[in-house]
Amino acid sequence: MISVDAMGGDRGPAAVLDGVALAARGNPSLHFLVHGREAELVPLVKARKLKDRVTIRHADDVVTMHDKPSAVMRSGKGTSMWSTIEAVRNKEAQVAVSCGNTGALMAVSMLRLRKMPGVDRPAIASFWPSKNPSGYNVMLDMGADVRADAVDLLTYALMGASYARNALGLTRPRVGLLNVGTEEHKGNAELKAAHELITDAAQNGDFTFVGFVEGNDLPGTRVDVIVTDGFTGNIALKTGEGTAKFAGELMREAFTSGIMAKLGAFLAMRALKKLKAKIDPRRANGGVFLGLNGTVVKSHGGADGTGVAAAIDLAARLGGLGFVDRLAARVALASAAGQDSAKHEAGDETKK
Repeated sequence: MISVDAMGGDRGPAAVLDGVALAARGNPSLHFLVHGREAELVPLVKARKLKDRVTIRHADDVVTMHDKPSAVMRSGKGTSMWSTIEAVRNKEAQVAVSCGNTGALMAVSMLRLRKMPGVDRPAIASFWPSKNPSGYNVMLDMGADVRADAVDLLTYALMGASYARNALGLTRPRVGLLNVGTEEHKGNAELKAAHELITDAAQNGDFTFVGFVEGNDLPGTRVDVIVTDGFTGNIALKTGEGTAKFAGELMREAFTSGIMAKLGAFLAMRALKKLKAKIDPRRANGGVFLGLNGTVVKSHGGADGTGVAAAIDLAARLGGLGFVDRLAARVALASAAGQDSAKHEAGDETKK
């Protein structure tokens, strides 16, 4: 069962239900607990012929993008977001998906699901398009908390490696620590301390630590998991999104600038379509909250049906793998390095 907040996205519940319909067609075994205003949801579910796949749970209120997380924590019990997370807390669903306010979603998730033992600061992990065979790297934290000390960065490395095993099927992920250079003498004291901690944890954590990496490694093949604090990660994310949008606009202008340009675009149409599909941000939609006693997938607020479906597919994959239990076992390595029991409990994370 996937718990879905139907009301939080910029495009409204219709786009969310479009995503549910796409995901339902792609995976006949999925069932959905959809939260929101029943009067709005019933006709949307009926129009998409989802009545047998969807259970509606009425919630009067909606968390807007302008609501402060502290206010939602105090008075958000009647919202679709709160109801969505509560379903995971009560074991009615394996995973929650929401397009809503990121700060409020993290606050409600932490309040209702609580942090895993050994996790001081949860993180948001997202896919970053890369030249690796999977097509993506994992990067965290993308903005759950602007701060991170050395122990937090170690925890991010363990959680990121576990996520890469489950989401990308990598047996032994390569982990890098984002810095201003690859030399070991560069960076602040926290980064240097984290470098030592992650180096010591790599063997028991079943990952390969490649050391410091730079910004140009984000889309490269040197690493599978990039670890950083939420301040840097969120700036990198927004910079990447803006750069991709800018490059796309320049390409459209170039290919429509004249008759010969349009002819060139026509001749290159197949290659351009493949390029567009590869860099389509909707295919990588879904940031996962790591470090909580439950799995929460944050879809982009402006996601359309295709983007929402991608987030739901990711949620279904993680739910089917028992990801939370495996992640908890790996996180235990942060406070009990050298103990083989956590590795044994996690099992082979590339298999269901």
